[in-house]
Amino acid sequence: MTGQREAPVLAVDIGGTKIMTAIVPADGRVLAKDVSPTLAGEGVPSVVDRLCRAAEKLVKSNNLKFTQLAGIGIACAGAINTGRGMVTVSPNLPGWVDIPLAQMVRERLKVDTFLVNDASAAALGEHRYGAGKGVKHLVLLTLGTGIGGGIIADGRLYLGASGAAGEIGHMTIDVNGPECPGGHTGCLEVLASGTAIVREAVRRLKNGEESSLTEMVGGKAGGITAETVEKAARNGDGLAREVLARAAYYLGVGLANVVNIFNPEMVILGGGMAGMDDLLIDPARRLVAERAFPVSAGAVKIATARLGNEAGVYGAAAFVREAGKGRKP
Repeated sequence: MTGQREAPVLAVDIGGTKIMTAIVPADGRVLAKDVSPTLAGEGVPSVVDRLCRAAEKLVKSNNLKFTQLAGIGIACAGAINTGRGMVTVSPNLPGWVDIPLAQMVRERLKVDTFLVNDASAAALGEHRYGAGKGVKHLVLLTLGTGIGGGIIADGRLYLGASGAAGEIGHMTIDVNGPECPGGHTGCLEVLASGTAIVREAVRRLKNGEESSLTEMVGGKAGGITAETVEKAARNGDGLAREVLARAAYYLGVGLANVVNIFNPEMVILGGGMAGMDDLLIDPARRLVAERAFPVSAGAVKIATARLGNEAGVYGAAAFVREAGKGRKP
């Protein structure tokens, strides 16, 4: 850590399909960025090498040296032990179990490196620079292939005892529900994520129900995506509408739990599915009003994220700056 207040941060967001690397100066704007494929199937060393080469290229192309950086912040999907800088397990990164990622990058690039869960980073990014700016208590959910979560309590990122807090997608909603890849049953992610929407649509089609989805994907169930289901629903397809209504119901139950437990001023919804306002978000919002305690439901605003797919790098940069000041982010 250079200790230079104005020094830029190299921020990285590792997902299941892509790695975003960005230079973020002290003013919080993204100065430059690079996006490369994760190619997680090639193994941990290859991914780390690809990350470091992208970082080296970005730093050099912006006429910087690593010694000029305030630090490196990495946001990564999965259960993260922040204090140890370790990816304990990541469903989106096969084979990533107990990976000392921060240490590996630190040894390669010779810069202080910090690791945080990607959804927690997104929550911090939205709090510092996006929809939650100025809000003391907020919870963020990322709605996409899976469902992640991040918590801001009293203006600071809440990480829990080992840095793994915020796994809202894995709270149990239906004890008799389907099993998620993590081995649990009926969690929010397995009932309301994009993957859950696709799974339910495919299940109903295989049971012989009629839908325009069949024609839209040429009879190939493998071609169905959450976006396909949304398009069919907007065109009036009954099955697609019912599938989304089911997901909205479970999302609303999950949000009501979040509102009751944390009593936040704001819940921010991000990710690819956050744009399904009338089909998914609005019904879930109404369920919160019905199910959460009135004192909590009346205090919360359910908003849409503003930083898009850059929220993770914004948050990773903020995480480095707060850690460098010796404070919990």
